[in-house]
Amino acid sequence: MSRQNKKTNGCGCSNIPISIIIAILGGGYWWFSQKGNLDISNLLSKIQQITIPILNSTPSVSSTAIPTISSTSTPSLSSTSSLARNNKQASVKTITPQTPWEKKVIRGIYLSRYQVTNNADEQTIRQRVRYYRSQGINTIIHGVWGNGCTMYNSDVMQQTLGYKSCPNQFEERWLDWLIDEAHKQGMQVHAYFEKGIKIDKNSPIYDLAISRKWIVPGVDKTYVGIDHYVLDVEIPEVASLFRNILVEFVQKYPKIDAVQWDDYLGYYAELPGEIDRTAKLTNFVQQMITAMKQANSSVSFDICHHNPYWAKRYFAADWQKWNVDRVFIQAYNEANFKEELNYAKNYAGIAITDQQLHRLKELIDNDTIKSVLIFPLSGKPEETASSLKRLTQNNN
Repeated sequence: MSRQNKKTNGCGCSNIPISIIIAILGGGYWWFSQKGNLDISNLLSKIQQITIPILNSTPSVSSTAIPTISSTSTPSLSSTSSLARNNKQASVKTITPQTPWEKKVIRGIYLSRYQVTNNADEQTIRQRVRYYRSQGINTIIHGVWGNGCTMYNSDVMQQTLGYKSCPNQFEERWLDWLIDEAHKQGMQVHAYFEKGIKIDKNSPIYDLAISRKWIVPGVDKTYVGIDHYVLDVEIPEVASLFRNILVEFVQKYPKIDAVQWDDYLGYYAELPGEIDRTAKLTNFVQQMITAMKQANSSVSFDICHHNPYWAKRYFAADWQKWNVDRVFIQAYNEANFKEELNYAKNYAGIAITDQQLHRLKELIDNDTIKSVLIFPLSGKPEETASSLKRLTQNNN
């Protein structure tokens, strides 16, 4: 009995199964270890909250150094050499100077009415434009009117004279193709009103003009070898014809760059009667230009005429009062070339023939001559263009 009481009064540990003791000890150890881990995790979390933003907003020395020494900002020796070579090549291309010939504003050639149009299809016309471009020419001055008729189908012609155009087997769109190709090649096209207000006996309107008394009395013998007859622009019907033709043209071909009239826009001083027609001619031209500008203000009205003294004295053409846009001095007369050259310096440029190509170097080297126009008297414009290229290349 007494032995049992002693056992009862003890702690009783011996009576607890060993598995329970192990479980209790393991649980305590687990709780302690988790508590410690929780504190460490909280600590790490706080450290991360402090350090990560600082690293992102304020880069270290090594991170700031990377852009400064990158290949973009500071090329390596080999890339520097390559860049230098490329820059040198680019600069050479950029600063290549124009030749004195290329500096001329207009490097033009005249093409008479039939030299491109007759039996020429689209491909032929475009090829011819490219040919002239390859010879260093930047402006084609092509005949669109001459000897009393147009080189395109004209309603004004049909209604007034009973003809729609000059006799010619041309494609109706020839001038559209010419202008389009020239502009693609960076060139200009100027419409040449060849022979101006004069006709000869081969004109399709000669008989009609005689019957209607449109002709100024007398024969114009300005140029040896051909007799011309001057249409009298003092007659209202004649003046209206020219004005309407010009207005129709710049509306029909709105992309044309300029129209040009030459010394045939004038009277011959030796016509009988000794009548001063200067004021009447001035009034006519002024009205014609005004009407053209109202129809298409973007087109330049140019003339290629004799110097102002000669023009007024021998052709009643006081063109200084005409309000034209540009004047090219016609210097076809070798005997007066130096005098004409002095005038040309004050205007848009000079016009010479293919028989005066020996003058070309002098004109190219003269900075005061802004443009040079070439008239192929030989009737062989392609040969003239080829000679022009050869001479301008030799001059460079």
